[in-house]
Amino acid sequence: MSVRWPRFLTPTYLSQLIRSQKNPLKALDIFNEAKTRYPSYRHNGPVYATMIRMLGGSGRLTEMKEIVNQMKKDSCECQDSLFADIIRTYASAGLFDEAFSLFNSLYEFNCVIYTESFNTLLEIMVKESKLETCYQFFVENCHGWEIKSRARPLKLLVASLCQMHRSDLALHVFQEMGHQWCYPDRDTYRILMKGFCEDKRFVEATHLLYSVFWRVSQKGCGSDVSVYRMLLESLCDNGHAGEALEVLEKVLLKGLRAPKRYMKQLDLSEFRYRDDVKTLINETLIRGGVLSSDGHNTMAIDLYSEGKFAEADKVLEEMQTKGFKPSLPMYEAKIAALLEAGKVDEAMHVANKEMIENNCVPTLQLHNMVIRGLCNNRELTRAMRYLEKISRQIGCVPNKETYSYLVDGLCGDGKYVEASEMLEKMLINAHWPGEETYNKIIKCLCFMGKTYRAVMLLEEMISQAKIPQISVWYSLVSTVCCESHHSDQLSIKLDHL
Repeated sequence: MSVRWPRFLTPTYLSQLIRSQKNPLKALDIFNEAKTRYPSYRHNGPVYATMIRMLGGSGRLTEMKEIVNQMKKDSCECQDSLFADIIRTYASAGLFDEAFSLFNSLYEFNCVIYTESFNTLLEIMVKESKLETCYQFFVENCHGWEIKSRARPLKLLVASLCQMHRSDLALHVFQEMGHQWCYPDRDTYRILMKGFCEDKRFVEATHLLYSVFWRVSQKGCGSDVSVYRMLLESLCDNGHAGEALEVLEKVLLKGLRAPKRYMKQLDLSEFRYRDDVKTLINETLIRGGVLSSDGHNTMAIDLYSEGKFAEADKVLEEMQTKGFKPSLPMYEAKIAALLEAGKVDEAMHVANKEMIENNCVPTLQLHNMVIRGLCNNRELTRAMRYLEKISRQIGCVPNKETYSYLVDGLCGDGKYVEASEMLEKMLINAHWPGEETYNKIIKCLCFMGKTYRAVMLLEEMISQAKIPQISVWYSLVSTVCCESHHSDQLSIKLDHL
C-alpha cells in the first residue's frame, strides 16, 4: 500500500502513519524517509516513542537500538516511561547488560527525571532473584535528584524479603523509609504484616498493628481492615485465640473507631468458647467496626480472594443494607474467584445481571477477565458468544488481549481452524499477534490438512516482517507434497513467499 504524504508534515501525522503500518520495517522506512522528503522537519519525542515501541514489540531490537541512539543525538525531550519500556523489552529478551547500560547512559539523553526506569530495573532484578545486585544498584543510584521518590523501591525490597521469609530484614528496610524522607503506605503495612504472620513473628506483627493505628488509621479508616484481619486470623490459626480477641478489642476502639454503643453491647469473652472464632471476628468487624463503603469493599475483596464465598456474600448483603454501593473492584474479585473455583454459571450471573442491577458498568478489563476465565474452564463456545455480545455494546471495543485469550484458548482445546478464524478477526481489527501464535497455528493446520489456510496465514506473517520457524516450512512442504491435487496451486503460492 502506497503512503499518502501530506503537503506539510507534522509529528502527530507521522505518528499516526507509523502506527497504521503492520510491518515494522515498513514503518521504519517511513520514519527515515520523512526527513528526506521534508528537510525542515524534525522528529520529536512522541514520534521516537511510537517507532521505538513498535520495533521493540516486534522483536526488532537491533533496529530499536539504532533509533534510540539517533534519539540521543537529536537531543529531543524524552519521557521516562519510554526508557522504562525499553528496559522491559531488553529484560524480556534476556539482555540485562543492555538494560543496565541504557540506564547508566540516561544522563546523555534529554530526560530530566528517570524514577520509573529506576523502579522498573529494580523490579526486574527482584523478579530474577538478584537481590544483592538489586541492593547495590539501589544504594548507588537512590540519592540522585533524578529519583523523585524512594517509597516504591523500598516497598519492593520489603516485599521481596518477605517472600524469602526474611521479615526480620524487611523490618530494617521498613524502618529505613523514614530516614529516606518517604513514609510507608497502607499496602506496605499489609505486605510486612503478611510477612510477619507467615514467619509467626506475632510480637513484631502486634507492634506493627499499633503503628498502623498511629500513622495510618488516626481517623478510623475502614480500608485498614485488610491489615487487621491478617493478624487476627493468623493468631487464631496458630492457637492464640485469646490474644486475637484482645487485639480485636483494640482494633475496634483505636483502629476502626467503633461507636461506643456497639462496644457496650459486645461481649468478647463469649468468643473464647466458640469453635468458629474467625467467622465471629469477621462478623464483628463488619457489623460494628467497619462503617464505610471502603471498609466493606476491602473486606469483601479479601474474602472473595480467599475463596470464602459465604462470608463475602454476607459482607455484600450487610453493605447493601447500610446503603453502600458495591464497587467495581469488588465485583472483579468476586467474578475472578468464581471462575477460578469453576463456578462459571455464578460468575456469568454476576457479570450479566447482578452488576447491571446495582448500576455498576463492566469495563473492558472485566470483560477480558471473564473471557480468560471461560477459556481456562474450557467454555470456549460461551467465550465466543460473550465476545459477540460485548462487540455490540457501544463504547466497548475488544483489544489485542481479548482476542489473544480466545486464540490461545482455542489452540489449547485443539480447535485450530476456529483459532485461525479468530486470528483473522484479530487482524481485521489491526491487532498483530506474535510469532509464536502464528507458528503454532500454521503447524497444526498443516497437520490437519488445512494447507491453503496455513499458507494464507504464512503470507500474512511474512507481510508483518515476522520470521517463521524452520519447522513451519518443514510442515508446509511435507503437507504440500502429500496433497498432490493441490500441490501446483500451493507450490506457486510458496514460490511467491
